[in-house]
Amino acid sequence: MVPDFLWKRIVLSLVAILASLAGPTPGARAAEPGTESAPWVLVDWKPIPENPVFAGTGRDTWDRKIRERGYILVDDGGTYHLWYTGYARNNPPAMSLGHATSRDGIRWDRDPRNPIFTETWVEDMCVLRRDGEYSMFAEGRGDIAHLLTSPDGLHWTERGSLDVRKANHSPISKGPFGTPTAWFQDNTYYLFYERGDRGVWLASSKDRKIWTNVRDEPILAMGPEPYDRTAVALNQIVRREGFYYGFYHANSERPWKDWTTCVARSRDLIHWEKYPGNPIIRNNCSSAILVGTPQGQDRLYTMHPDVKVFIPATAPNSAGTQHDGPQGAGAAASAGPGSAAGSRR
Repeated sequence: MVPDFLWKRIVLSLVAILASLAGPTPGARAAEPGTESAPWVLVDWKPIPENPVFAGTGRDTWDRKIRERGYILVDDGGTYHLWYTGYARNNPPAMSLGHATSRDGIRWDRDPRNPIFTETWVEDMCVLRRDGEYSMFAEGRGDIAHLLTSPDGLHWTERGSLDVRKANHSPISKGPFGTPTAWFQDNTYYLFYERGDRGVWLASSKDRKIWTNVRDEPILAMGPEPYDRTAVALNQIVRREGFYYGFYHANSERPWKDWTTCVARSRDLIHWEKYPGNPIIRNNCSSAILVGTPQGQDRLYTMHPDVKVFIPATAPNSAGTQHDGPQGAGAAASAGPGSAAGSRR
């Protein structure tokens, strides 16, 4: 007969094993920041010689300049699709949406139909695809996050500003809430957003109509280190080796000067640990997103103020990304058109 204390140990061991196999769960209890001993990944990058690979035309066109976060998805045929914000002059009356494609993610062709959407202000976008529909979470005028949807990634319909509520379901205070970054998991949408780049908040929704704060304090705050003491905004969430990794842009000066790219990681989307070696990319390269190539390799694209490509500084990970954007846990980033997301002015 097995003593009771041994049964308890056996049960606790089984629970721990099952929890580790299940991977990270939003809202689950997490280790305190700084206590994780697992090695960091996705933090060592080097630029390619071809940079920048995409930029404003510099000519008298609607997209003479581009800015803030664009977004890239790779379709089932291996074509890269880039959505970006273009404008012709400083202090423009509107920001328009452009589209470009590439066979290798380096040489890009602008869509002859550009701009593909001009009805409302669109910049700093994050694109996901599920159930045959594209969702674009973007900043509108005044850094107010809004939603657009499309059946094909090319023809977009405005769905209005996001309705974000406090944890007690009352509306959040008036003011900007931008850099919307979406994640889908377990039949729930998660929205990361910033307010004047002074912190990152997390809200959730079942239907993309009403968003409720998971908590009313930032889940990613400024500082205390100098590199992000004046601004933080989250650009993308990915999963790797049992963690959520978040790429975010940061600043150490006010007025803001050159932006940097930084990384944090979490077990539960709520408690985040910043990489001790931040920033991972300097020289005013920000708004980074990770893209998995059709060959299964990682690339990091920084989108502001132009598009640059960074590849792993060490041997590439042949497994590629487990998931490389906000489509949801385990989903591939192959979702381009035609196949079956703080102001930095």
